[in-house]
Amino acid sequence: MEQKVKLKSKFTVNSSKLKHYDYLIVGSGLYGSTFNYLAKKKGKSTLIVEKRDVVGGNLYCEKVEGIYVHKYGPHIFHTDNIRVWNFVNNITHFNPYMLQTMSRVGDKLYSLPFNMYTFNQLWGVTTPEEAKARINKDKYTGVVHNLEEQALSLVGRDIYEKLIKGYTEKQWGRDCRNLPSFIIKRLPTRFTFNGNYFNDRYQGIPEGCYNAMIDKLLEDTEVITGVDYNTNREMYEKIADKIVYTGKIDEYFGYKYGKLQYRTVRWDTEIIEVANYQGTAVINQPDKNVEYTRIIEHKHFEPYNERIHQLNKTVISKEYSEEWDETKEGYYPINDEKNNNLYKKYKELADKEKHVIFGGRLAEYKYYDMKDIIESVFSYWDKY
Repeated sequence: MEQKVKLKSKFTVNSSKLKHYDYLIVGSGLYGSTFNYLAKKKGKSTLIVEKRDVVGGNLYCEKVEGIYVHKYGPHIFHTDNIRVWNFVNNITHFNPYMLQTMSRVGDKLYSLPFNMYTFNQLWGVTTPEEAKARINKDKYTGVVHNLEEQALSLVGRDIYEKLIKGYTEKQWGRDCRNLPSFIIKRLPTRFTFNGNYFNDRYQGIPEGCYNAMIDKLLEDTEVITGVDYNTNREMYEKIADKIVYTGKIDEYFGYKYGKLQYRTVRWDTEIIEVANYQGTAVINQPDKNVEYTRIIEHKHFEPYNERIHQLNKTVISKEYSEEWDETKEGYYPINDEKNNNLYKKYKELADKEKHVIFGGRLAEYKYYDMKDIIESVFSYWDKY
């Protein structure tokens, strides 16, 4: 039996009386929340305004059937930076977690990122030398002009056709020959039996999911939810010495030069009455005839929680990549030449706003890992 889930907000935040603050922080995602925490450590006063009805940005998790659901897609914290790792572990306890992803092609499953398990599953090879020879057999050796040629130059045609092409074209909504090569500057290829998705030394997920971490970062902070700063700017910009803006940079400037483009994502989340649906947290679906890009089974992000693994229920989310418009959330900046040039024009305007700090994925129009967000906030406060 399958049952549709409508996720509900259970996160409570404080209301605020308007007074004067050192910093008004627009957005309570990881950038805004981390900035807030470090500001308060410096004795600064802060107010956060958040457009959504819950805090945490895309890190927000929803508890369904006792299972934490990564509502805006899966997040695994990973870094080689010991300072960043110590910082987040001082905020809240992290359970070690290594993501092991699979890719489904027909009735076969392949290990990701590409490693000796993958090469054995594809070709039956058993040694690194055999795998290297098989990859080199059909590598592209010409000048790289686009994503397809970049992929072919890195892993050859067989892997590209089976495991990259369909997934990437669904994700970006464009033919790989029309995508810039820098999207995959490198493809992780390991000639060891190591299925860990990331290479970083430190990896984990907070106990209590990311809500526990955001809770701590916003402790004793005044937060107003359900507020669109850009439609209430005249009121809010007068009550702080500086503004930390984490929203879309083009929206901040009233789309003066036009709108930056994004890809967006939606999730179809279901409760399924089975203890274990797919045996791992993430399985990609590169088949272009299947609309969704991957299936996420959320209980596998909590391998140490015996209680939820004993449940005869699980929660899955099918992820669909879609074209963005103004009615949808922007998730992935499309950093092609056209959009990058448009962003540069907005960046020139931003640099003139001396009382505003533009930070994060939307304000800087680039993809950020969580570690990069925290390092960016560190770089600001290290000057003080």
